[in-house]
Amino acid sequence: MSEVVDGLVTVIPAGGVGSRLWPLSQPHRPKFLLDLLGTGATLIQDTVARVSPLSERVVIVTGERHAPAVASQVPEVPAANLVTEPSPRDSMAAIALAAALIEERWGSQVMASFAADHLIPDAEAFRATVREAARAAQGGKVVVIGIEPTEPSTAFGYIEMGEPIDGDARHVVAFTEKPDAETAAGMLARGGFAWNAGMFVMRTDVLLGHLDRLQPTLAAGAREIAAAWDGPSREEVLARVWPTLTKIAIDHAIAEPVAAEGGVAVVPASFEWHDVGDFDSLAELSEPTGGAVSIGREAAVATVGASAPLVVGGTKPVVVVGVDDAVVVESDEAILVTVRSAAQRVKDAAGALAEA
Repeated sequence: MSEVVDGLVTVIPAGGVGSRLWPLSQPHRPKFLLDLLGTGATLIQDTVARVSPLSERVVIVTGERHAPAVASQVPEVPAANLVTEPSPRDSMAAIALAAALIEERWGSQVMASFAADHLIPDAEAFRATVREAARAAQGGKVVVIGIEPTEPSTAFGYIEMGEPIDGDARHVVAFTEKPDAETAAGMLARGGFAWNAGMFVMRTDVLLGHLDRLQPTLAAGAREIAAAWDGPSREEVLARVWPTLTKIAIDHAIAEPVAAEGGVAVVPASFEWHDVGDFDSLAELSEPTGGAVSIGREAAVATVGASAPLVVGGTKPVVVVGVDDAVVVESDEAILVTVRSAAQRVKDAAGALAEA
């Protein structure tokens, strides 16, 4: 039986730089365009391959400067379905424009939105969860896919799950921003919480209807741009209207207020999911046994009194002496030396270099 879900359009917002993966990830070369694990496929290529069996239509929303690289990496996505934004306006503007454009072209559809830079090894389990979420969304709920927590992480938001609705879907009681360690540990101890990975499934008319109430300026602007997108006035309308759209995340614009009204459901997922947000998580994914990890290079990596280094890029042999969990990264632009425990601080590296 075909895996395609009737009336489902997949939207892939491809934005963000991935500043904690500097200098690999740069404004001109964001994380989703990289083959981080050395598998031969970039993150956006993995994402398109994972969602394509679910829906005959895939729409990618990305920045104008990244559009040529995206088109080159995923030629199976029609050029007309590559939607470019002239400047970042956060996730709600991108998703709203995609929803309005879908309605302009194909009428009301179920829309599933998944980030371009996440890693999900079990594609079949992912697709089974999305099919369940799409079924729940047909009834008019905004549906979020909740990831089963593996630890009390402070890097993700949390979803408090309530009573069952139908099938695997449950009411969302509330969303919690990234908590401190004590709060996260308490959530896991109580149970009934899932990580919020930013995966949303909903009917386009439901999403735009909520936006009409909660963010009317953004909703009207997205509809105006979408109405002009396939015509001769696209550039004029986009240049005039896009900068006026409210800069807000979908979590704050839709998920949180609609959940307070009882309009959001969650489908819990048990598949393995990774944000690949920094070099510590990259090292864990690449070599869980604790040995040396070498990515994107052929030259030797050796250690003297050191364990578990991560060495990425570069053409010369690297020796790590006396530093456990070292991270050495070389790109065309710069060399980074740090340790895995400081991986979250790498986001400040580019600024530090600019001030040097």
